This record gives sequence, structure tokens and C-alpha cells, in this order.
Amino acid sequence: MGAVLAIVLVSYFMIVLDNSIIFTGLPQIEATMGLTAGGLAWVQNAYTLVFGGLLLLGARAGDLLGRRRVFIVGLAVFGLASFLIGIAQNEAWIIAARAFQGIGAAIVAPSSLSLITALFPAGPERTRAVAAYGTTAGLGASLGLVVGGALADWISWRAGFFINVPIAILMIVGSARFLPAFATQRGRFDLLGAVSSTFGMGAFVYGIIHAGDHGWTDPVTMVSLAVGVVVLACFVLNEWRATQPIMPLRLFASRERSGAAVARLLFAGTIIAFFFFTTQLFQGVYDWTPLQAGLGFLPMTLVQFASSLLVSRLTRRFGNAALVATGLTLVLAGMIWIAQLTAETSFLAGAVGPLVLIGLGQGIAFGPLTAAGIAGARVEDAGAASGMVNTAHQLGSTLGVAILTSVAAGAATLETRVTDAYTGGAVMLGIALAAALILIVPSEVAHRKTAS
Repeated sequence: MGAVLAIVLVSYFMIVLDNSIIFTGLPQIEATMGLTAGGLAWVQNAYTLVFGGLLLLGARAGDLLGRRRVFIVGLAVFGLASFLIGIAQNEAWIIAARAFQGIGAAIVAPSSLSLITALFPAGPERTRAVAAYGTTAGLGASLGLVVGGALADWISWRAGFFINVPIAILMIVGSARFLPAFATQRGRFDLLGAVSSTFGMGAFVYGIIHAGDHGWTDPVTMVSLAVGVVVLACFVLNEWRATQPIMPLRLFASRERSGAAVARLLFAGTIIAFFFFTTQLFQGVYDWTPLQAGLGFLPMTLVQFASSLLVSRLTRRFGNAALVATGLTLVLAGMIWIAQLTAETSFLAGAVGPLVLIGLGQGIAFGPLTAAGIAGARVEDAGAASGMVNTAHQLGSTLGVAILTSVAAGAATLETRVTDAYTGGAVMLGIALAAALILIVPSEVAHRKTAS
């Protein structure tokens, strides 16, 4: 099973890494390709839009068409798209290729978690696998900044995408050899659910992205969000009536899974926005190179990796919910601390301490938060449950950057804009912590009482 877990984690790591590797390379992309400001934004947003819009469809496809088959197809799409991005010559090309890459990510991300749910039985073995998956999510996002900065400085921004090609090929070969051939579920494909979830999610994500550039009161923003809400409401109604829904509503009957979805959405949104604004702080206020900016995250990344190694042992001793609450509390404390930065504060004096706290909290919270998101899901719902986890993560990532960009829009200086975003992030984390304390913690306490 070690080879299987390695394939799943490396594949997921590649997806998460790509979400953040582009941040430190954006100035090079803009300069070498002569992109407009709007075009540069869409280099990131095209990926996010398609990724978020197709996640539920990608998750359900694995259940109906076979998890190994769909996983391999997703890797092939992602690898090919990465190559097309690496050789892109103009704005339309790179944006289209990034959107194509989002299709591959929307297949691989939920498939990887559903493979863990299906292959590892509930208990210590699955706890360790899910903890590793959560660690991969956090480390991929953090290391993407370091790797992206290094490649942009030493070679080219294109290298960050070319590197995915051999990894994808190796994972395809490994998947064909080591992953078992899962039996496909019999039944009809929920076509109306697939279309409405994809279109509704896409419209909603587009509205969020558009709000980051044009504000929440812009007509296009409001219409997109309204269309997204209406279509998603139709999707929920369809799922209520469908005999074989793409997203079984019974998943939300669990307070623990519902709380995990809310907490993950806000947590992921804050962390991705933190990376987005902190790279600006490092390069715009401290005048660092892309590589130096990436290396600036090492205090967080190293602590996160070290703390994540203890998660399985800590879960057995204190329980999943306690780690979620503790991790979110630590990240919240770090965010409040770093919001006090000024241009005169040195990196060592003002940023290292908060980065350590944020890394410690991430390492502790990510795995247990993932476990809470799939807790108690039936085997036949593994794809849908993992799709819900990844949808919350991806929507949160988009929502966080858009909201905090709007929060910081009125600031007069870059320094103030970044610290305003940190303050907004602290508010989002506070809500995430409240969701964990109200929904996840009581659910685990009740479950333990029932078990005893």
C-alpha cells in the first residue's frame, strides 16, 4: 500500500503545488509575454474558475467510470496542459491552457482523496493516510512559492510547468501498475446535476473573481453571483429528487462534515490569500527577489512539515476535533500577530514568529480537517465526499483572495494593503474556528459517548 499512497500523494502534491507556484513567477510572465493587467489576472483565474466549476463532476466521474481509469485520464490532461502552458506564446494561448489544466486538476484532486477513502480501512491506517494527504495540501501550497521563485530566478517561469510533465508520466505509469482496478458503480449519470453544478459553480466562481477586480457592486459581479446562486439552488433541488445524485445531500446530514466544509472554505481562503499578499510584502516592501520571497516562507514550511508528522499520534491521543480547533487557533494567533507589521519592522523581528505559528497551526489542522470532511461517508459516496472537501478548498481559495483584495483596496500604500488583508483574514479564521467549535467538536464528543 506504500506505493499506492506515494502515487496518490505525489499526484495531489503536483496539483496543489501548481496552485501557488505561479505567484512568484507572475512578474516574469507579464514581462516576457506582454500581458495586460487583466490578462495576467486571468492566467491564475482561468485555472481557478475551471477547477472550481468541474470539481463535483470530476469527483462523481470516478465513482461511475472507475477510479483508476479516471485518475489516469486526469493526470494525462494535467500533464499535457502543463506542457502547453510551458510553450505558450501569447495571452489567449496561456489562458486557454491554464483553463485546460484546471480540467485535469478537477479530476485528479477529488480522485486522489477518494482513492484513500476506498483503499484504506477506517482506523489508524486511514488516519495516517489522511494526515499525509492534509500535510501534502499544506506543503504543496507553501513549497510552490519556494520552487516557483527558484525556477523563475534560475531558469524561467516556464520551468515550473514543464516539471509537471515527467511527474505526470511517472504517476500514470505507476497508477497503471499499482492501483487496483475498481469496480464501477452501476446506474445512471446525473446529467442535470452535473450540468447545473458545473454551470452554477462556474458562474459563482466567476462572480467572485470579477469582484476582486471590479468590486462587489459591479453589475457583472452581481449578475454572475445571482445566476450562480439560482442555478446552484436548482442543483440542490435536483439532488434532493435524483435517485443517484452527483452530490448526495445525505453528506450534509453530518454536522461534522458540514462544519469541516465551512471551516475548510474559510481556512483555505485565508491561507491562499496570505501567500498572495505576503509575496507582495516580501518583494514590494522588503525589496526581495522572487527566490528570496519564496525562501521567506521557510520558517512556516519547515515547522508545518515537522508538526504534521505528529498528527497521527496526536489524533489517537486527543481526537480529531481537538486538533482542528487547536490548529485554527494557532493560525488565527499568527495572523493577528503579523497584521501588526509596519515597513520599519524587520523580517526577523516581525514576520518569523507569526510564520512559525501559522506553520504550526497548518501542520496540526490540515489533516484532521480533511478527515472531518470525509468522516463516516459510505464507500459509494467516497468520490462525492472528497469532491465536497476539494470544492470547499478551491472555492475558499478563490473567495479568500477576492474578499481580502476588496477589503484592502482602499489602502494608500502596499504595506497598509497587506496588513488590512491580514486583518480580514483573521476575521475569516475566527469564523472558521467558531464553525469547528459549534459543529465539529460536539459531533466528536457525541460520537465518543455513543461508542462508549
